[in-house]
Amino acid sequence: MQEKGAGRIAAAQAALEAAPDFEIYGRVAAVRGLLIEIAGPIAAMTVGGRLEIEVERSGTVPCEVIGFSGDRALAMPFGSLDGVRRGCAAYVRDSIAGVRPSRGWLGRVVDALGRPIDGKGPLPQGEMLRSFRADPPPAHARRRVGAPLDLGVRAINTFLTMCAGQRMGIFAGSGVGKSVLLSMCARFTAADVAVIGLVGERGREVQEFLQDDLGEAGLARSVVVVATSDEPALMRRNAAYLTLTLSEYFRDQGASVLCMIDSVTRFAMAQRDIGLAAGEPPTAKGYTPTVFNELPRLLERAGPGVGEGVITGLFTVLVEGDDHNEPVADAVRGILDGHIVMERAIAERGRYPAINVLKSVSRTMPRSCDPAYYPVVQKARRVLATYADMEELIRLGAYRPGSSVEVDEAIALIPELEAFLAQSKEDSTSISDGYARLAEIIARR
Repeated sequence: MQEKGAGRIAAAQAALEAAPDFEIYGRVAAVRGLLIEIAGPIAAMTVGGRLEIEVERSGTVPCEVIGFSGDRALAMPFGSLDGVRRGCAAYVRDSIAGVRPSRGWLGRVVDALGRPIDGKGPLPQGEMLRSFRADPPPAHARRRVGAPLDLGVRAINTFLTMCAGQRMGIFAGSGVGKSVLLSMCARFTAADVAVIGLVGERGREVQEFLQDDLGEAGLARSVVVVATSDEPALMRRNAAYLTLTLSEYFRDQGASVLCMIDSVTRFAMAQRDIGLAAGEPPTAKGYTPTVFNELPRLLERAGPGVGEGVITGLFTVLVEGDDHNEPVADAVRGILDGHIVMERAIAERGRYPAINVLKSVSRTMPRSCDPAYYPVVQKARRVLATYADMEELIRLGAYRPGSSVEVDEAIALIPELEAFLAQSKEDSTSISDGYARLAEIIARR
């Protein structure tokens, strides 16, 4: 009995020593929509800092401080506000928010706060805490982009050859095939690790993406971050931050990382919701100034690091109303190292991936292209451009064969070029094979 009593005393003493000397908390003063006003010791709160609101039935509601107004802190929740009432205690937690990733996270699916949601048990924790909102590497210390990177997709490998460490945007409207193209890159790209962020994704499509598009082999070398469209704006925004945080962890381990976010537009929409709730003035199409401040801070985190590791970025942009000049698309296009344009008209005629190579640009071309095949690529582009210029006349029957050698050549080659650009999601073609097949097509004329 004495031994048991001594053990309990020792355990109680250890718990007391581990407990903080005091806790700082404020009180909920008002709730307006998703915005919570906290009164109390706001000098102990910081923008980006964490709070936990204590509710009677469901425990706590995690929140983030997004600003201040007068003598009150403004916060938004990471979850439901059910049970929150005026006067609830809001405890101040660590201002540095982050995760402790490890290689044991490969093959797992997590939420925007790094918590497992795949039912496979707890995640093994690493030693170092990594912040959700790290700064990009200093520009003067970053290495240059590396060698050409094989993505397994013919249209990109040949016409838009990417390099390791490049950041490319995929611009398309809804339902044009962005997610399928991302899944092909996740499975086929010659990278060590893939980190995939599904930001604002439809909840129904998550399992389809994991099981049908990504597959077991793709998931085994990937970490998937999920924040569905029904989750609060803070969760959707944080999913993008966590995707880059995990990519930086594997990059610092010396790995070649493929980082993919679907989609940057939904990240921008989440930031817009947060900014409007905090009282920011709306500007272009309702987007607040912080949206265009946060976009480069997020996207610049991808790319070459200062060591051996590298992050190659593929970021989808959901263009509203198929308008490729809307504010988010225009801002992202100016930040990234190229853009892949997917068009609804191409998808409607059954050619997937629906990439318009004439409107797409890789800013590492022509240096990234094999010099032996660069003339072939240029010739194929000219053929596609010639046919695009005359397409309406050809379909109406207004063009007479023999009127132009270039147009006759384009008419003869376009069926084979269209077949070359089409690719099923199970098919993979290397860079060298893609160049060789394109050269065979061009050589036939």
